[in-house]
Amino acid sequence: MILERNRDLAALAGAVLMVLGGSCFLMLLVFRDEIGDELGILTGVLGNLLFSPGVVLLLRQTLQTRFGEWMPEGEKGYEEWEAAAGKMDRRVLQAGAGAFLITAMYMLILIFGYFYYMSYVSGYILMLTALLQTMVAEWTVHRFWGEKLDLVLEKAEEAKEEVIRQRIEEAREIERKSLEKVSRSDQLRIDLITNVSHDLKTPLTSMVGYIELMKKEELSDVMKDYVDVLSERAGKLGEMINSLFSLAKASSGNVELKMETFEMNRLIDQIFADMDDRMKESGLEFITQKTEESTELVSDNMYCYRICQNLLENALKYSAKGTRVFVKTYIKSAGGLAVGCSDAGSTRKICLEMTNTAGYYMDFTKEDIVERFARGDKARTSEGNGLGLAIVSTYTKALGGEFDIRIDCDQFRAVLELPTGTKSFLKD
Repeated sequence: MILERNRDLAALAGAVLMVLGGSCFLMLLVFRDEIGDELGILTGVLGNLLFSPGVVLLLRQTLQTRFGEWMPEGEKGYEEWEAAAGKMDRRVLQAGAGAFLITAMYMLILIFGYFYYMSYVSGYILMLTALLQTMVAEWTVHRFWGEKLDLVLEKAEEAKEEVIRQRIEEAREIERKSLEKVSRSDQLRIDLITNVSHDLKTPLTSMVGYIELMKKEELSDVMKDYVDVLSERAGKLGEMINSLFSLAKASSGNVELKMETFEMNRLIDQIFADMDDRMKESGLEFITQKTEESTELVSDNMYCYRICQNLLENALKYSAKGTRVFVKTYIKSAGGLAVGCSDAGSTRKICLEMTNTAGYYMDFTKEDIVERFARGDKARTSEGNGLGLAIVSTYTKALGGEFDIRIDCDQFRAVLELPTGTKSFLKD
């Protein structure tokens, strides 16, 4: 750790170790005849033990001094690193090959020279030393350039992450501007609908007043029929204007909810009682399947009433004559548990399903039918204004619930899920 922190000290230590190791090799050369084989081998081993760390320290510091601050950049960073590392590797191999060639020539001189009874230990030791030190130098160079490659790849990864981050920021900025544009467009549309609805109420109220005055006059039978038609159409126009106003207000998010506790089953009974005459005149058979579980919830009673009323009116308007309409309530846990499972603390949902048989061919999707002014039966002109299910969908979202439509052949099923507003225990 000390040598890693102090380059000068590391270089000095490497030089000292190489000098000491070189001294051992020099002694082996000078006194090759005086020392025996065992002492020669020990001298060679000691020299390599001193020379090897010296090579590592000095070579590493040399590389660090020359290439420590060098860092290839750009798309060709890896190619530059590969070229620099390959060049240094070739130089080490060339130096090793030169050293091995010199020691080999020395060995040949010992063998074929005129020095009889000379020991060959020094020749073997120096040849092995050349191979060993070449391997040590190769390892040092590979380790240094491997660490440099890690830095190159890390920097390239950081550059890539920076590019990705910038692109994400650009995409977010584009999305934000797009959402702002859409939001402004939606707000302008809502303001337009709200203002138009409000402005239409005054002349419509005046028209209704004059129609009521006309009914009190002495009119012929034909004129009375005309006045009745006017009165009916004015009433439907008033309903449409109120629906538009309510829908625009709910879509804008400026809804003041009056939260109170009530029973969904009782609300269904109240709506059935209020619409009893229309239900009897429709010729449809209504079958109710209400859960025995508690359907108490905390929500806006008026909005829930309007949602359920619109669903029932939709069934009255578009069901085939003489068919049955099924109205079903049940409990669903937010965690997906079936009714009857115990889960302390799971949030329950009150569900309402209304299924009817359509009196027309349903060639539309869920997304189509909940759009404003969309009718399931496009041939109808006398009933409906195309806002009923759009109001149901918008009001349900305002209450934090979910609304879904499921179509199977001629079966039309509207599914409403509303949160209870409190966490409760499911019955065992």
